[in-house]
Amino acid sequence: MKPTLYSFWRSSAAFRVRIALNLKGIEYEVIPVHLRKGGGEQLQESYQALNPNGLVPLYIDAGVTLHQSAAIIEFLEEKYPKPALLPTKIEDRAWVRGLAQDIAADIHPINNLRVLRYLVGKLGISDEQRLTWYNHWVDKGLASLEKRLSKDPRVGQFCYGDQPTIADVFLVPQVFNAFDAKISFSGYPTLHRITQNCMQLPAFINASWEHQVDAEGKNPEPS
Repeated sequence: MKPTLYSFWRSSAAFRVRIALNLKGIEYEVIPVHLRKGGGEQLQESYQALNPNGLVPLYIDAGVTLHQSAAIIEFLEEKYPKPALLPTKIEDRAWVRGLAQDIAADIHPINNLRVLRYLVGKLGISDEQRLTWYNHWVDKGLASLEKRLSKDPRVGQFCYGDQPTIADVFLVPQVFNAFDAKISFSGYPTLHRITQNCMQLPAFINASWEHQVDAEGKNPEPS
């Protein structure tokens, strides 16, 4: 039986897991969970019985149920070690994990859909203020990544060397979100170059928004 991934086409976290599964060459079944329809299918009792935090992705493999994209990807790396998504040297593995956490811990959570909904629905901020909030934190995070990656000799075609790692798996979905928000990448040439290199690979292409069974739009264009 194929592993199952509960996913939403626009979810950054689910996007990460789709990329990792594709890079590993793992066939999987997608079960869409629409985060917007009817107030959000992730909030329905039937889904929360599977995943109490009411988020995607949720991954089920041979009776093992896992949530949180970073944990799922680490599981895939250990269960399916080839091709490796982490470098060989322990210090480089930690560096790549740090890049991934720059996104997963410091950028993505504060521009997540449920955070933006709370700002508008509960605190009553305007759409303009919401966009200002979003762009401020995304730009701040991307600027930090650009500074780090533009100067480190370990960077090659990808965040680390010339093969994609977990860092690229986390970077590309966040860049998609930034493109969609019309954030200019003129100040982030390294991030733009790495993303373009990633998007030449079938694993990234097939994981992208418009290739999902529940897709409702096209991929954003780089600016």
